[in-house]
Amino acid sequence: MSSFRTARTPRARLVGAAATVVLAALSLTACNDGTGVESEGRTTGTPSTANGTATAPPQDEPAAGTTQDSGTDASAPAANGPAGKDSGTKAPAASGGSGGSGGSGGSGGSSGTGASGKPVTCEGSVTRTTAAPLTRPVNHMLLTVTNTGSRTCFLYGYPAVRFGEAQAVPPVIEDSQPQAVVTLEPGQSGYASVSLAAADGSGTNGHTVKSLTVHFQGRSGNGSVGTAAQPSLPAQGVYVDDSLKVTYWQQSMDDAVSW
Repeated sequence: MSSFRTARTPRARLVGAAATVVLAALSLTACNDGTGVESEGRTTGTPSTANGTATAPPQDEPAAGTTQDSGTDASAPAANGPAGKDSGTKAPAASGGSGGSGGSGGSGGSSGTGASGKPVTCEGSVTRTTAAPLTRPVNHMLLTVTNTGSRTCFLYGYPAVRFGEAQAVPPVIEDSQPQAVVTLEPGQSGYASVSLAAADGSGTNGHTVKSLTVHFQGRSGNGSVGTAAQPSLPAQGVYVDDSLKVTYWQQSMDDAVSW
């Protein structure tokens, strides 16, 4: 009886060891993902192939949850690209003179109130004219014509001015002719400067005058049209001599006083 127990003991141990190996193999198969790494607690979202090798997404396709350009909206315009039609950018307003004659020599125009009807020629009945002596250039005067009508008007040529009882109008500075006819929307102004006397005193027949009449030219440039303007002069009058001359009408004050 004792030898029977001794013969079966090694075999029983062998069977028990084999069962332990089988259970361990089953446990390993259930816990591993084929690469020897436990599947529980994994944080990576990288997809795997059947043999356990990780593969990256194709380079011409974005990974899930991202865009092609790393989070930048593909529909947004490039930083240096042109703005869209609804970008809010507005076209610049047409240039013109400011309304007052005593303002600074800016080149911008005052805002028009909107024209109605066919454009007309600028003349005394549809405009207001002022005359203001300038400190610079010396011996100069600025004429400002403002459109007071409801229509656009064209300021042709140059002002035909008569100081006091003069029978002739002074000549125009030919080089001051603008490239286009001065156009005034309602409320806008045009300008011309008058050189009253020679700065170096070389002029002749100098005298003081206290009245001024401004005549307007038509499209043909021959003679005056419409009603003349009679802007006020300073109470003490202005000094003029034979070097008296005027500029063409200008769209901006800066252009007028540059001559």
